[in-house]
Amino acid sequence: MNAMIFAAGLGTRLKPYTDHCPKAMVEVAGRPMIAHQLLRLKEAGFQHVVINVHHYAQQIIDYVTAHHGFGLDIAFSDERDKLLDTGGGIRKALALFDDKSPILIHNVDIFSNADLKALCDKHQSSGADASLLVSRRSTSRYFICDDEDRLIGWKNLQTGEVRTSHLDLKPTLEGVTEDSTAYRLRAFSGIHIISPTLFPLLERQEEVFSITNFYWQQAPHCHIGCIEAPDNFCWVDAGKPEMLTRAAEIVERGKWKDER
Repeated sequence: MNAMIFAAGLGTRLKPYTDHCPKAMVEVAGRPMIAHQLLRLKEAGFQHVVINVHHYAQQIIDYVTAHHGFGLDIAFSDERDKLLDTGGGIRKALALFDDKSPILIHNVDIFSNADLKALCDKHQSSGADASLLVSRRSTSRYFICDDEDRLIGWKNLQTGEVRTSHLDLKPTLEGVTEDSTAYRLRAFSGIHIISPTLFPLLERQEEVFSITNFYWQQAPHCHIGCIEAPDNFCWVDAGKPEMLTRAAEIVERGKWKDER
């Protein structure tokens, strides 16, 4: 199975930790974030992983190389010349995948108890072009899913802004609340899967673009599915200093293999 870890960000929310190192090398429970994500992927059965790098990129490359890729086949997508945003990062990394299998995308600072193999299995059985792991978590910005668990748009509850390519539905979606039934607001987890059917569309995009924007823009033409996390879902965005302790708690509960 193939996976990609987003590790190219500047980590501005994690300052001062990221003043002299990349976010991926900030420690959680005694080891860098990148190590936790690679071990999780290995435990879930992934073999080939691409890591995109930009901010203090060589630190990530040297660390992963020194640990022999944690037993995985690792490639690095180098964005040191220019940050490409999430969609552009995936577009560039496609050339580093040898086969045409689905790719699980995982943000380096996301810690959860998600069953990554089960998520991939569910994606494959659904026939979706992409599957986004979502949950009922409270946030200000939500994906809008229909009653068939398909993505149809995005909404910012604070501003009321709605983005959708289903222009005929836009007036309805502007009125969608967290209590709606036909259209549900769900928080994105930063974990998603892309099937090869989307690769040609990704390759035709501009060099720099957002993958979440790409998803809702393609929703009328492609099957962009939303997989809802189970009730026992634990999730932390460790992109802020105050979240590092909570991320460590998830690591301790998960206890994935220690292979330094």
